[in-house]
Amino acid sequence: MTLSSFLRLCGVFLIGAQPLMAAPYDSLEDLGKALFHDVNLSAERTQSCATCHDPEFAFVDPRETDAGLAVSLGDDGISLGDRNTPTASYAAFVPKFDREWDGDSVGGLFWDGRAATLEEQAGGPPLNPIEMGMTDKTAVVARLRENADYVVSMDDLFEPGVLDDAEAGYDAMTRAIAAFERTDVFAPFDSKYDRYLRGEVEFSKAEELGRVLFFSEQFTNCSECHQLRRSQTHVQETFSNYEYHNIGVPVNVDARAVNGAKGSTDKGLLNNLEVEKSKHMGKFRTPTLRNVAVTGPYMHNGVFEDLRTVVLFYNKYNSKDPKRQINPETGDVWRMPEVAHSLSVEELADGPALEDVRIDALVAFMKTLTDARYEHLME
Repeated sequence: MTLSSFLRLCGVFLIGAQPLMAAPYDSLEDLGKALFHDVNLSAERTQSCATCHDPEFAFVDPRETDAGLAVSLGDDGISLGDRNTPTASYAAFVPKFDREWDGDSVGGLFWDGRAATLEEQAGGPPLNPIEMGMTDKTAVVARLRENADYVVSMDDLFEPGVLDDAEAGYDAMTRAIAAFERTDVFAPFDSKYDRYLRGEVEFSKAEELGRVLFFSEQFTNCSECHQLRRSQTHVQETFSNYEYHNIGVPVNVDARAVNGAKGSTDKGLLNNLEVEKSKHMGKFRTPTLRNVAVTGPYMHNGVFEDLRTVVLFYNKYNSKDPKRQINPETGDVWRMPEVAHSLSVEELADGPALEDVRIDALVAFMKTLTDARYEHLME
């Protein structure tokens, strides 16, 4: 007999279908917050959603591994992921995955959109053997049933006995976590940029130049991919159109070596079971630029440590200056793309070369996209 059935039989907590005492979590969002932080939902009880998406670090993973910050350590203390953990900030605004949008793919969670919705994404890590490592949904729901507060609250928020069924119980868990991720905890829209739009602060000369450059189609192509609503004053701009592109990111050799996958290729969007054509190989979803200044390292594989390096990487496609063909982090020529045949050549080559003052201005502007609670991380 399950705990929920026992409580209903005894009449301690329930009269009919209604709780006699208030549920410990009286909203999906509150329940989701508890689940998001619960390490008991991993095999060794050491890892929660918040471990790799730390709320104190703009919802990325601040833990060092043998590959630096580029990848995340699994619950078993040994396994490493093979991609950089993306921020969960503003993830609620990512549209549902659509492989037919405008003849290409858009939206979806994870770097390759393999989770169509936020609920699907929430259900992925607990069952991933190199992440939270639970064997199956039944095992996860058994962990949920260990917590009397979860039992009472989920009976109240969903239906009595929802945790008696593995599929229903697991679905309820993902819905609760997704509800929490849709709160303004993840998307407060209170950065300096947002305050600027409200007329509460002024930009420095560098920040203002960066803003003009960012949104200008004449001087940069930033907004071609990193703007959703096509308005410079939209109060909920997330700075991504959520499309997929191959921008020529080189292999992160250290990350691949640690994972035992040296020499293998990350196929990107082609790893998504909804996608079949090889022209999509090496494409990754355009990330939000919200909190970008505090969520390094950068790119899907964490190959670049500094935000300025990222801007210089883009600029190399437009500059004939030999010095611009050098990666400042390595002192060597930029390495070749991991996948070359699907490069977004038109988008990458669209725009003039930028001098240092404009590169620095773009970085200054992107720093203004940092939520107020994380501004101290830039100090």
